[in-house]
Amino acid sequence: MNATLRPFQAEDADWLVDRHGAIYAQEEGFDSSFPVLVRQIVDDFLASHDPAREQGWIAHSGSDRLGSIFCVTETPEVAKLRLFLLEPKARGTGLAQHMMDKCLSFARGAGYSQMRLWTHESHRAACRLYLRNGFRCVESQPTRSFGQDVTAQIWHRVL
Repeated sequence: MNATLRPFQAEDADWLVDRHGAIYAQEEGFDSSFPVLVRQIVDDFLASHDPAREQGWIAHSGSDRLGSIFCVTETPEVAKLRLFLLEPKARGTGLAQHMMDKCLSFARGAGYSQMRLWTHESHRAACRLYLRNGFRCVESQPTRSFGQDVTAQIWHRVL
């Protein structure tokens, strides 16, 4: 698949929220509280991100958006990977690895020494990608989120 990454822009916000909501509802059974959380994350990013330390990217092929990935500040030393999404038609193409490489490279260049992310155990393909890229699951907790019983996980890696 011929896809490139470009910086996230305000006009991507509705698409990003809508696609997170639709894909996670279909694949995970998440309720309407999930896109509300995504909207809050996106709005916070647009309102106050530091471009030197935080960035989001949209994967696209022409005008067709295929995914997103964000690097934001958790602490001055720790970056947080957020809003990682890949459209089903783009899965298995190597695009997710390209997005991960971009995010990790940005985090290193922005001066972070570590990266963390939050996910669910049910996202098996994503967890395999995290493992291949040096992340380790450091916390796992059964919980109820977005109308579903899930196992929430925190993954971490040194940059």
